[in-house]
Amino acid sequence: MSATSATPVTAVDADVAAYALRLGDDALVLGQRLGEWAAKSPQLEEDVALLNLALDHLGVARSLLSYVGTIDGTGRSEDDIAFLRDEPAFTNALLMELEGGDFGRTTARQLLVASYQLPLWQALASSTDPEIAGVAGKAVKEVAYHLDHARSWVVRLGDGTAESHRRVQTGLDEVWPYAAELFERDALVDRLVARGVAADPALLEPAWRATVEDVLAEATLTVPETSWRPTGGRTGAHTTGFGYLLAELQHLHRSHPGASW
Repeated sequence: MSATSATPVTAVDADVAAYALRLGDDALVLGQRLGEWAAKSPQLEEDVALLNLALDHLGVARSLLSYVGTIDGTGRSEDDIAFLRDEPAFTNALLMELEGGDFGRTTARQLLVASYQLPLWQALASSTDPEIAGVAGKAVKEVAYHLDHARSWVVRLGDGTAESHRRVQTGLDEVWPYAAELFERDALVDRLVARGVAADPALLEPAWRATVEDVLAEATLTVPETSWRPTGGRTGAHTTGFGYLLAELQHLHRSHPGASW
């Protein structure tokens, strides 16, 4: 291969790779959970809507995981990273992997996630890392719709019948403690915030809380109160159900290694 036709080599940057992996894992895992609603949601239109949300997350995951493979020094493909890692190597927040369960629970989780991801992607659109900024510029448009979708359902269920109100409140109570992990910071985040690569969690939480509390007030729902703050997803400690999610996600690829379609 001539020098002029060679693919440019991207410098190894372990910190950026680790941060992009977190973002990519969040998108991949949440997309898988939303995809589980295919043919199971309350109405046909919602089947299509949830699958479209899942595809949006998958698109983000593909871009970020491909980028990780170019800057972590391993040369892995997006498929290698998605399908050939074991549970402890995934760094997604626990909120993303929680089983959907009741539709009210999924809807509550969507409100918490979209209210977080909108200011996240808005901040990352100005990241000093051009690849992350590019992904964010596209994702912020998609997640704005995700938030509108979640808001409409939470209000519809919360301010609906006594049964719909009970179910979405119960779902909210169950997923609420996991949101705290989204705003944790560690040495990696601190280093990347200083470089202008990462979003500062301390600046994201006020916008998240304002959005969520506004929607819950409109939906006549109560903001849960809890001191329990489950954590561990960023360091590879996951919930019991995560292993089953990975088995479903990875089974085909691992069963037919090297196959093309």
